[in-house]
Amino acid sequence: MAAIDTGIGARTDGAGADTNGHLIRVGPRAELHGVSVISGGRHGIAVFPSSVSEAVYAVDNRCPHMGFPLHKGSVADGILTCHWHHARFDLESGGTFDPWADDVQTYPTVIEDGIVYVDARPHGNRVAHAKARLWDGLEQDLNLVVVKNVLALLEDAVPPAEILAIGGHFGATYRRGGWAAGLTILTAMGNLLPKLEPEDQALALYHGLVNVAGDCAGQPPRFALDPLPTHDGRPALAADRLQRWFRRFIDVRDADGAERSLLTAAASGTPPSTLADILATAATDHFFLDGGHTLDFVNKASELLDMIGWQEATAILPSLVPGLAMARRSEELNSWRHPVDLVALLEPKFARLPELFAAAGSDPERHASGTLTATLLGDDPAAIVAALATALAEGALLSAVSRQVSYAAALRVARFHSSNEFSDWITVLHTFTNANAVHQLLRRSPSPELLRGVYHAAMRLYLDRFLNTPAARLPEERPGKLAALPTGADTLLVGLRELLDREQQIETAGLVVHRYLSLEHDPAPLIAELGHLLLREDAEFHSYQMLEAGAALHSELAPEDPVAAVRVLVAVARYLAAHAPTSRAMLQTAKTARRLRRGEDLATEPAEDAEAD
Repeated sequence: MAAIDTGIGARTDGAGADTNGHLIRVGPRAELHGVSVISGGRHGIAVFPSSVSEAVYAVDNRCPHMGFPLHKGSVADGILTCHWHHARFDLESGGTFDPWADDVQTYPTVIEDGIVYVDARPHGNRVAHAKARLWDGLEQDLNLVVVKNVLALLEDAVPPAEILAIGGHFGATYRRGGWAAGLTILTAMGNLLPKLEPEDQALALYHGLVNVAGDCAGQPPRFALDPLPTHDGRPALAADRLQRWFRRFIDVRDADGAERSLLTAAASGTPPSTLADILATAATDHFFLDGGHTLDFVNKASELLDMIGWQEATAILPSLVPGLAMARRSEELNSWRHPVDLVALLEPKFARLPELFAAAGSDPERHASGTLTATLLGDDPAAIVAALATALAEGALLSAVSRQVSYAAALRVARFHSSNEFSDWITVLHTFTNANAVHQLLRRSPSPELLRGVYHAAMRLYLDRFLNTPAARLPEERPGKLAALPTGADTLLVGLRELLDREQQIETAGLVVHRYLSLEHDPAPLIAELGHLLLREDAEFHSYQMLEAGAALHSELAPEDPVAAVRVLVAVARYLAAHAPTSRAMLQTAKTARRLRRGEDLATEPAEDAEAD
């Protein structure tokens, strides 16, 4: 038997005579003078004989970038160039010179008795490759590479938590400024995954990861510090002491001291609820930090760790420290000081918080009333503070009070009038997402200190009151328009999708959602549809926050207060409608990646387009 010639990955195990169904005959080596295409692999295999030796190379015939047939490319000096987007590949290894293109799959070649064979068996670790390429896509900020590898990982049944972990580690490492919008979007989409259709779950991960990559693009990395050193026989530092240090360092904007304190707590096995409390307490030592974002980021980091595992706390939580230390503090803002000094109003009341915290929950049957909601939405800050104290003192659950503040903030969005400046959608959104963060953190790590956040959110609600002047009418206040809408669940959902193909269909979108839910249709398909409507857009940061927080609040309210639950999803629909449609470039990229995964020819018209014509 002739010796085995070594092309790329050529077999050297002497098993060439045993074809066992894996070796595909190409032909006599002496007769191979140009590229040949044989059946095999996923898309056919292009076989290239060397012009300077007896070696033969075999690669997948589809360019890994956009699927153009590589046998139509050209080879010069061992470099294969695809003629569509000019991606270049080392013919021997399959490695690309263009990071946006991905490496091309190679196949071992065998020459036996002058006949060339290709071993078409799949080789390599597909999951490891896809994870590595996903990381490359994040590093290079390449949307197509990100979505292709999200699809590949999900196709190989990789748990979404592993994909979230890749994005979390990347975002926490490669942005000196720390946690930002991208990681928040990634976490929000991770929370929403169970509520989405399977096809949209891939889109959700893609959106989160792309926003992480965008936040990090062009940014210097963050170099992590170490925990404080430990010595044999020295007891671990107590969590309460580390918390005091952390709060002190954040108060004086000393990010390095705060990070080492936090790392020491995380590395010493401090329970997750205590770690969350350390961060949340520092975030409420000052008033409504950074427009509400800072506390929301703390909450989202905690939720990300719930999904990927709190063993990753030392990698993820330090990314919060720069934002905590450098956040704008609302006590420094004129709007919080004049004409009413809200800081002076609240600070004396905070002395009662330990007492109110102890009383809260003593009467679990006491629900926060509609009267409290009306007061929260009113124009008397002293009455708002008094109403909160009364509800707590009378034994209402902490979570019931914080949820009522969150619901009142959602009503601000539901009643936001389109006569306001468009940018003020974000103002009411910030209050809602901050109130939601306070609520979720109080459920996780209740404390008198964190209770301050409820009051902070309530004062921000007060400051937003002019954005409901005039107030948009709720759908139930427009019975004639509701009655004119169809009644079928599917018809309403299709109508909602069509509405968001047009600009500023705010009121009608809210009416459709109210109609759907008031007819007691299953809310799950509606929430999934709202998710799809978000994910087909090139959404701005706050739209992701609105949907995720709204869906969470709706789930809580629905069993106890279905009317309130309906209004929350009306608020979500109105917000999404205000920000749609966009150019939908991200969706186009995702469609391209899906066609490539299915093996379609991108040089021909997609089936759905042909049908539409």
